[in-house]
Amino acid sequence: MAESFFEQQNVLGLTLEVCCKDPITGFFRDGFCHTHPDDKGGHTVCAQLTDEFLQYSLSQGNDLITPREAWDFPGLKAGDRWCLCATRWKEAFENGVAPPVYIRATHINTLKVIELTVLKQFAIDLS
Repeated sequence: MAESFFEQQNVLGLTLEVCCKDPITGFFRDGFCHTHPDDKGGHTVCAQLTDEFLQYSLSQGNDLITPREAWDFPGLKAGDRWCLCATRWKEAFENGVAPPVYIRATHINTLKVIELTVLKQFAIDLS
């Protein structure tokens, strides 16, 4: 049986929190970094975007800056929160341009790609 959205957890094993509703993010565009087998990219990391990361993503062929009306995509800017693919975030980390993470809104499946100790170093919502 598939995991219900209401049962999905964050990397801390707690209930997954909302990442962002403006702009609306997530594979399902519901504000959460929920995942599903159809989410081939694994959009599970809730990040606060930086100019550095956006330029890096663009250089890798993933333009997150330009609005795409056909996809109801507003285009992103530094400071926006967005559900990133875990592999892209890890790649950015390995290249020194990983953006900060909202760890409480980052899905537990992220741990299949990125170690919790690494995520905690970038967490901006831990006290």
